[in-house]
Amino acid sequence: MNPLSSQMLLDFWSPAALQINLVIFLNLLGALMLGCLVGYERAYHGRAAGMRTYGLVCMASAALTVIAGYSVNWYGGHAVPSAMGGDPTRIIQGIVTGIGFLGAGVIMKEGLSISGLTTAASIWAASAIGVMVGVGFYAAAIMLAVLSAVCMLGLSKLESRLPQRPAIGITLRFIKAFQADEGELRAFLLTHGFSMATGSVSINFSNGSPEWRFVAVANCRHCGTPMIALAQSLEKHAGVHSFQIAHARN
Repeated sequence: MNPLSSQMLLDFWSPAALQINLVIFLNLLGALMLGCLVGYERAYHGRAAGMRTYGLVCMASAALTVIAGYSVNWYGGHAVPSAMGGDPTRIIQGIVTGIGFLGAGVIMKEGLSISGLTTAASIWAASAIGVMVGVGFYAAAIMLAVLSAVCMLGLSKLESRLPQRPAIGITLRFIKAFQADEGELRAFLLTHGFSMATGSVSINFSNGSPEWRFVAVANCRHCGTPMIALAQSLEKHAGVHSFQIAHARN
């Protein structure tokens, strides 16, 4: 058969192929919703990865998994296993591994602030779109691209309207030999509408000067004191030599 014949090209858009693409789309949509559900819980508790990150990762994972189940329908149903020269799923594995390294390169961490997570997830989603196009699932690839765009453009607005607790990364450097008290710091944060996130405290000593790093999570969306007012209070706090505050998630 001529590889560029009109019939072979039409096979990619045949009713049977479109039905398979519809099943894949439903899988992608379900994965996106479940990923967003998990991501919202993380975003509510002030974690770096939110709805967009989890939604993209979950959806891209579903995309790479579901197409493996329809390998007989790859390339419009004209795949010839004996002529493939190997298992094409190994190529997908290599792509996923390579994109993982690329995604790690765009994640930036400065203190308690992390950025680039959604970018890394979107790169991975883009690789899934490319794989789906490569094996001939054009309609499903278009749907995945649209869902990814909606996820990145729309979910941030939805996430901003849902109940959540903003988080601030705080670094306190105390004067030499000062004995900071965790209970006192927690009480100080409570007066400003924040709570110290469990498991976020890190204490370092440099030349006898203690340095505390932790994440302060607002008790509700509008409970937390504005950052400028919090900075002014920290400047007057007993024993504080210098400090740094920044949003703990981007």
